[in-house]
Amino acid sequence: MMSMFGKFRASLKAMALLVVALPGAAPCLAASSPAAAPVEDKEFAERQANAKKVFKSDVSDFIKNHCARCHGIKRQKSGLNLEASLKNPGDAASISKWKIAVGSVRAHDMPPDDEDKLPTEDERKRFIEGIEQIRYLSPKDPGVFVIRRLTKMEYGNTLRDLFGVDPSIADELPDEVFGEGYLNSISPLQSEAYLGIANEVLDHVLAPEGKPPTEMQKRLFGETPERRSAERAEARKVATLLARRAYRRPATEAELDTLIEVFDLARVNKLPYQSALGLMLKGILVSPQFLFITPAEEVEPKDKIVPLDDYQLASRLSYLLWATMPDDELASLADLGRLHEPAVLRAEVKRMLSDPRSRALFDGFGAHWLGLGRLEEKTFDTAKFPQMTSEMRTAMYEEARLFFESIVRENRSLLSFVDSDYTYLNGTLAQLYGLEKQVTGPEMRKVMLTDANRGGILGMPGVLATTSFPNRTSPVLRGVWVLEQVLGEHVPPAPANVPPLDKQDKSKVESMTLRQRTELHRKNAACANCHKILDPIGFGLENFDAIGRWRDKDDSGGKIDAAGELPGKKHFSTPKELKAIIAARKDDVAHNLTSKLLSYALCRQLEGYDEVVVEKLMQAVAKDDYRMQTLIAEIVTSYPFTQRRIQ
Repeated sequence: MMSMFGKFRASLKAMALLVVALPGAAPCLAASSPAAAPVEDKEFAERQANAKKVFKSDVSDFIKNHCARCHGIKRQKSGLNLEASLKNPGDAASISKWKIAVGSVRAHDMPPDDEDKLPTEDERKRFIEGIEQIRYLSPKDPGVFVIRRLTKMEYGNTLRDLFGVDPSIADELPDEVFGEGYLNSISPLQSEAYLGIANEVLDHVLAPEGKPPTEMQKRLFGETPERRSAERAEARKVATLLARRAYRRPATEAELDTLIEVFDLARVNKLPYQSALGLMLKGILVSPQFLFITPAEEVEPKDKIVPLDDYQLASRLSYLLWATMPDDELASLADLGRLHEPAVLRAEVKRMLSDPRSRALFDGFGAHWLGLGRLEEKTFDTAKFPQMTSEMRTAMYEEARLFFESIVRENRSLLSFVDSDYTYLNGTLAQLYGLEKQVTGPEMRKVMLTDANRGGILGMPGVLATTSFPNRTSPVLRGVWVLEQVLGEHVPPAPANVPPLDKQDKSKVESMTLRQRTELHRKNAACANCHKILDPIGFGLENFDAIGRWRDKDDSGGKIDAAGELPGKKHFSTPKELKAIIAARKDDVAHNLTSKLLSYALCRQLEGYDEVVVEKLMQAVAKDDYRMQTLIAEIVTSYPFTQRRIQ
């Protein structure tokens, strides 16, 4: 079969171009400029009016009196111009600057202590609260809508569910670089890889020429018509069925016409009927309708914001929770036009989260939120940490995955991520917990914890390892991780002219503990403001070494001092007490996870009206004790998840 396709390589490329040119198949149909829908929500309109007043009285004056001299039009320290943002406070670029300003003002980093006139605590409080109202200055809008490409994992899973092939068939695709949002382009290298994978799929589906069809071939293509005159009509029926599953929606007549042109091309070149259908299937597999999640049809309504059609909603939901195509139940609900109903969507969320395929939510979101995506490749000093074998790294990852899944499937409070009394261990990982006598063997199992310093992501070896250096812990990295990944605070990058800790004079610091060396480093004025918040958190986790084992002394032999103080005169002396302080910041923890999960679900950064949506999600989740399934269901039924802005 492959030899027959080889001589049609040029035709295949032409065919691919034909399919790419189909109506509605553009890789990205996102509008290039915001377009607001009429504001019908009375409460939103009232809050918007109040936000304008508060902004003028509590934010604008604060900026002019305390910030504009260094962060204005004439002078822009750190590249930050807050004065310009006063003109358009609700746009995305301004909101990102307000977040930086709030973090600095809340931490008392700004204005700097050497300023002649410092704001009072009341002025700081009103400024922060005023910034929080800026979200209402953004128009009601579901945000930029991007038709995105399937990720490598989603692509492999989809081929598995369509044709029964091993998902590893996608391994030859280039690895993705994870960051904010999703890519919506295809490189020449990827195009070649997609063509090669399509050939492998056809080898799996089609029997060699002259051999009886395999069962998969019969199921996909049916029998060869007895009369040549009936072939084209039968081919169109096959195309209709194949495209419905592969495109995850009914194909348009124009799309079917293009597929039949591919079939005709094959027959003109004297390929047998079944082989011509194979070429048509290959056209489907390299088409943007398969490689991208596309709408069922293009619409041109008077409104600039429209609901997602049920087919695209099914795909959006399925790839969010399962990282694969919709199953028969989702497809049936989409065919019936019922999936958009909030009660139906909520019921589907519950059903899908109970399915083993929901592991994808951790692999796609959870692992990257926790930073475990880089654990496998992270380098460790093998002399100091010979325990960091591939088995140990796998166990670390699996502990976090099973813990994440337990909170989701058992509908626990999302605050359990910070503080919990159980985890999942096997004999390998139990060594790091000092539980090797109680837990043996390779199987991961649920283990109740008696040491309250453990439990939750802050004391999890995989997280502690990824926030360490190859040969030692890093209070700074751990502090930054807690602030950004758990509490959702912005930590600015370190100044370029500050030397790293390892560049200190070794003769002067040889007998110092890591804490003492870090505090010495913090005497640098450029570092002091940020480090006075993040260092105490990192010191609070110093009892855990670079791979997460408990210790009472650090590498220098000095006694670990885990005591610290956080804003609000919150004192702690152990990881247990630190966890309690962080867990008590319920709104910050919930807001951060809500924002990150919503961003992941929408496949883009949050901006503008999204902050209003997050607030509404927070209110709904708080009423149900911050339960994880409630959060997911609220996101799936939210305004930006179910609506789209059209160009």
